[in-house]
Amino acid sequence: MARKTQSTTPKSVESLTHDEATRRNIPTAEYQSVMRKDDQVPVPVSYPRGNGELREEKENRNPDLDPQLVWRGKDQQDWSDLVVHAPPLYIQEKVHPKVLIDDLRKRSEADQQAGDEQADLFADFNGVGNEAAKTEFYQHDAHWTNRMILGDSLQVMASLAEREGLRGKVQCIYLDPPYGIKFNSNFQWSTTSRDVIDGSAAHITREPEMVKAFRDTWRDGINTYLSYLRDRLTVARDLLTDSGSIFVQIGDENVHRVRAVMDEVFGEQNFCSLIAVQKTSGSTTKTLPTTHDYIVFYAKNIENLKYRKSYEKTTPGESGAKEYKRVELDDGRILPISNFIKNGKLELPNNAKLLTTDSIVSKGGNDPDIEVFSRGIKYTLSCKPNRHWKTQVDGIKRLWSIGRLLQQSGLRIYKRYYDDFPYRERSHVWNDTRGEDDPTYVVQTHTKIVERCLLMATDPGDLVLDPTCGSGTTATVAEQWGRRWITIDTSRVALALARARIMGARYPYYLLADSRDGQLKEAEITRSAPSSQSTRGHIGHGFVYQRAPHITLKDIASNTEIDVIWESFQKALEPLRERLNDAVAANWEEWEIPRQADEEWPEEAKKIHARWWEQRIARQQEIDASIAAKADQEFLYDKPYEDKKKVRVAGPFTVESLSPHRVLGVDENDELIDPVVAESEGDYAEERDFVKIILENLKTAGVQQAHKEDRISFTSLTPWPGDLVCAEGRYVEGDEEEADKEKRAAIFIGPEFGTVSRPDLVAAAREAGDADFDVLIACAFNYDAHSSEFEKLGRIPVLKARMNADLHMADDLKNTGKGNLFVIFGEPDIDILDATEHDGEPGQIQVKVNGVDVFHPNTGEVRSDGAEGIACWFIDTDYNEESFFVRQAYFLGANDPYKSLKTTLKAEIDEDAWATLHSDTSRPFARPKAGRIAVKVINHLGDEVMKVFRV
Repeated sequence: MARKTQSTTPKSVESLTHDEATRRNIPTAEYQSVMRKDDQVPVPVSYPRGNGELREEKENRNPDLDPQLVWRGKDQQDWSDLVVHAPPLYIQEKVHPKVLIDDLRKRSEADQQAGDEQADLFADFNGVGNEAAKTEFYQHDAHWTNRMILGDSLQVMASLAEREGLRGKVQCIYLDPPYGIKFNSNFQWSTTSRDVIDGSAAHITREPEMVKAFRDTWRDGINTYLSYLRDRLTVARDLLTDSGSIFVQIGDENVHRVRAVMDEVFGEQNFCSLIAVQKTSGSTTKTLPTTHDYIVFYAKNIENLKYRKSYEKTTPGESGAKEYKRVELDDGRILPISNFIKNGKLELPNNAKLLTTDSIVSKGGNDPDIEVFSRGIKYTLSCKPNRHWKTQVDGIKRLWSIGRLLQQSGLRIYKRYYDDFPYRERSHVWNDTRGEDDPTYVVQTHTKIVERCLLMATDPGDLVLDPTCGSGTTATVAEQWGRRWITIDTSRVALALARARIMGARYPYYLLADSRDGQLKEAEITRSAPSSQSTRGHIGHGFVYQRAPHITLKDIASNTEIDVIWESFQKALEPLRERLNDAVAANWEEWEIPRQADEEWPEEAKKIHARWWEQRIARQQEIDASIAAKADQEFLYDKPYEDKKKVRVAGPFTVESLSPHRVLGVDENDELIDPVVAESEGDYAEERDFVKIILENLKTAGVQQAHKEDRISFTSLTPWPGDLVCAEGRYVEGDEEEADKEKRAAIFIGPEFGTVSRPDLVAAAREAGDADFDVLIACAFNYDAHSSEFEKLGRIPVLKARMNADLHMADDLKNTGKGNLFVIFGEPDIDILDATEHDGEPGQIQVKVNGVDVFHPNTGEVRSDGAEGIACWFIDTDYNEESFFVRQAYFLGANDPYKSLKTTLKAEIDEDAWATLHSDTSRPFARPKAGRIAVKVINHLGDEVMKVFRV
């Protein structure tokens, strides 16, 4: 029956969008070539070293009284401001996970409703007003979409602040920098393996952005680690709102240094807490085992800090609830808690309450005695000298009438129940945060840690930034709790893992406060009339949260509704008491009626007795509910109410990268190069002349194509005075004896750190054609996905050679000893099929990925892998040459990002439809109106290639 019910009322799939928020309209990779030249050039952004607001204060400090952390090179850095070159960001992909699920549902339901919705979701993805505005970058606002950005976090954050107006707009930053100065303990080299051995040549990541991160951070040991961290904290602080906060996760190896640096950048008065989080049960060491990492918590301005208290439930008998040592039964009897402990566990009867006692007086004053009656007896409550009652006389009598005061001597007679507030505010020690159960990344933070930090410091709709994406934990947590997010990483592997994780994630659908269901729930909780205001579903209004009544003596004493409830139930209780007395020939008052009926009573008397106790217990429950509703409420921000009939997937997000623009005159440390000084540095300048090193190796090693016999060996290689073409290479095509077949090759060398884009290749090929070269050979460490399809410009063939990362890491990392320094990177092997041969409809097509030539940076070889070498691949089934929309996605790796969604939506989407997500052949789709499709393939090393097909 359960299956049948589920199939008739299918779960709806929803996603949250931040309609009230906007972001600047920035270019897609397709639009790079039509940008204004001024927008393409990196903008220098200047930051005062440390906290600019504290500069005057620091100048007035007495250095003899003000200890500071000093490291090598810091004093020279402090002579000038930090200058960061902020290039533009380019959108590589637009992803809407709901579209992917809707497409699967369409396959299962065999209707067109999901297909229509899919088109609508992408139709207004940007929200830019008109066609002309689409190419007017940085001048218009677009719909908010979350963001995943590849690049150095320093440059990305500067670009967000300077170009996109996000300075002072970020509510919370979660920074998880490398804990120490080991290279591979921080970086994962492939999506297929988390095993990283420090010092192992096979496990060395060779991504240029990550090598740059390595150089920036470790080239001078801990000294440059601190420079690296201070620079990023400085830029991060600039992005924070005045009420914002930052959390930095760090190990015990450097926590003391990080704290000192953050004191300098944020000001020691803005320190909030040092949170200890458990990472393991203990490790074997020569001294004490290390079990905790640390979260350093600072505010931008502690006076304006947004802070939401975090609560944890206490356990009777344990820390926070040890004082509750007695139990009150529903008949009023009070017994020791030991009577209810069996086999070490507390087992309470129904309606029983744990309690402790508290005083009903406070110091000061001299209040008079109070006379009260109970069970026909007059009692006098005496207030000792120099004491006063905690509430008014009416309040004390009300407490007495509902049984909240013990009938005994002394002043500690107020009953404080455990259920009055079974919570305590969470401290700075978190012992329930051991490592993630099933991590996908080498250094993956437990979601519970990030979750608590974000819930303390942000509200739904606030913007969260993570400069160190890793496996995407911060983005995943922010998405779950309705926060906007931007996450950054230098690693393609990290972003590949994070993208898959978010695309396939299932989230609870929490009730929005700005919704009709939310209004009804709020009314139910507060025992009030539902709001009549119209709703718009704005997430910025928050969720409807569970709350913990914080019941105090004052709340009960001042609650006049208790008197109304008491009188209302007396109208039912009193006639039942009289009938019971008549039935058993007794004269009992209310407090004298026994809890259990006598076996010898008539049946009618037993029924009356049972009804009386039902009403008696119901009265107490109604009073308790009134007390809870009128008491102060502590919101449990980690416990919003959930709509179980809905399933939520991630909202729309974009995958972006830094500008591939080559910045001449800037070295690997983002510092300007003075050509005069460089010339005068002699041997050192020659040693670091990147282009010269490349040309020397190119002349010696040649260029290896996919087949060994196709190596290009140069007979000569001479400098060429071009803008992009830097050398002329001559090589013999065919046998070396046939000199008449000598060819002229234009050599284009990409940036030492960064990516070569298609416009770069087009410009270089045009220059090669103008100079009458036969072929263009581009040498770069990485190419963007769009450049992979560019093979020829007119008569000029374009060969794209991947350079082995040993060429720019010789001083920092072990050489792999492989000879292929320049290798032509292959393309994906893709077939376009007629779908009618595979259960498709007439006019439909399918895409089949047979494999891809994968460049392995550890060996410098190109391997022709089958589909097993692909981590994931995406199709834009209606490519408009303006943006790449992920309309279909397939994951061929071992991990299944849709595992949790499969379980939840098993009634809505059949197993065959789910199985298509792990296929090398796409689901059938109609030929696009635009006449083009685009296929993007990503391998396990994070490399991306894209091909556009006319169909």
